[in-house]
Amino acid sequence: MPSPAREPTFLPLTVAAAEQAARLAGEDPAALALSRRAEAADSAAAGCWLALVAGCDSGRQAVLDAVRALTEEASGRAGDLCGSVPRRRLAEAELRVDEAVREADGAEFAEALADYDQAAATVVVHVSNRLGNLSR
Repeated sequence: MPSPAREPTFLPLTVAAAEQAARLAGEDPAALALSRRAEAADSAAAGCWLALVAGCDSGRQAVLDAVRALTEEASGRAGDLCGSVPRRRLAEAELRVDEAVREADGAEFAEALADYDQAAATVVVHVSNRLGNLSR
């Protein structure tokens, strides 16, 4: 059985921020949906990484779909609260992930995901703040 400490993670900041948002918001469906999207994107990224390392095509579309869904969920939930710069940075980071996946460039994929993680976590923190304010 794999050890959770040894499981690959590509979006640690985003997953942690989304989990924090879910904890702060309690049973809020929006926070839970955001947390599930973050976990799904992280899992898809790990699968894509393994496929890229193995030279396979499987898993590529799954990560693109999961990252797109996370971007839409986070940006939609953030609304105008975080302004256009963090949302634009997130969209640009998503495009970089897409490019790396389509080129099957493992090193670029890892770098793109690190950038995406930072951008997504920033937006998720804004969402968390918004959900926290709404639940009070």
